[in-house]
Amino acid sequence: MTEENKGDDINERHKARMQRKKVVVDQKMENAQRDAGLIIVTTGNGKGKSSSGFGMVARALGHGMKVGVVQFIKGAIPTGEEQFFRRFPNEVEFHIAGDGYTWETQDRERDIRKAEAGWDHARRMLADPGLGLVLLDELNIVLKHHYLDVQKVLADLRARPPMQHVVITGRAAPPALIEASDTVTEMTVVKHAFQQGIRAQKGVEW
Repeated sequence: MTEENKGDDINERHKARMQRKKVVVDQKMENAQRDAGLIIVTTGNGKGKSSSGFGMVARALGHGMKVGVVQFIKGAIPTGEEQFFRRFPNEVEFHIAGDGYTWETQDRERDIRKAEAGWDHARRMLADPGLGLVLLDELNIVLKHHYLDVQKVLADLRARPPMQHVVITGRAAPPALIEASDTVTEMTVVKHAFQQGIRAQKGVEW
């Protein structure tokens, strides 16, 4: 078989595989015809959870939606996402609900007060049908440390407008939240620059 014929054979086999795959994908799309407000969780030890959440904020804005953001835990250092999205005050309501990572604050009572104040903002957002998407950044950490009661959080999530999407980020998402969610992604670590002695840098980690 000549090289040209080999190329033709590979292309034909690829086309046949893609035709079979299209049948499967089209059937799945045919079976998924309804719209609904989603709870989307990104968790795990890998990098990219908040980045994913803020990517969805940008996507929602691109579609003309209004967005609410509560950023738990973080707050000691202004993040790039905060500084950017505050440029759109008419489209994005942004609240900081933390003084920094728990190993830095070392003050559970203060962290609880911050989390409770942040949830007051979140609860109001979750009752606002004008917000198409609400991002609760690092909420999983708050729930992990029991700064907020997970059942009360779930009750507020269930009571939100039917077409409102909620994105929740942070390590160690509790099982009850995972069970209540529609889409859950766990980020895993393959390599991380920090393990090579490279510190967190602007535009990449914060």
